[in-house]
Amino acid sequence: MEEKDYLSLLLPQGLLEFFKVTSAELKDNAYHIYLEELNIHPEHLQGVKLTSKGFYDQVSIQDFPLRGKACFLHVKRRKWLDEQTGKNVSRDWNLVANGTRMTKEFALFLKRNDWTRPR
Repeated sequence: MEEKDYLSLLLPQGLLEFFKVTSAELKDNAYHIYLEELNIHPEHLQGVKLTSKGFYDQVSIQDFPLRGKACFLHVKRRKWLDEQTGKNVSRDWNLVANGTRMTKEFALFLKRNDWTRPR
């Protein structure tokens, strides 16, 4: 197995198709994994002349705990300039569960196990 194969076991499904892990650390008793979106043009904009314009502000998303420690994904999404319209565009990501700062998979796990109810 390659490093990417091992990482895919820990990260949300399909994430490594469009993101690279830039660093990871154990800090304050939590794992922090930093990801940057690759410069792969969005499918719905194929054929459009796009110029990479860097990244939007980083967002932090809580994911499944690893080895008994909290795990946070720090994600930098890429933005492109549509040369024809002059507007910034990006890929439509649906990683974060509505009303939360955690991945959809983790939110569904907590909901299924009724862990979202205050104790």
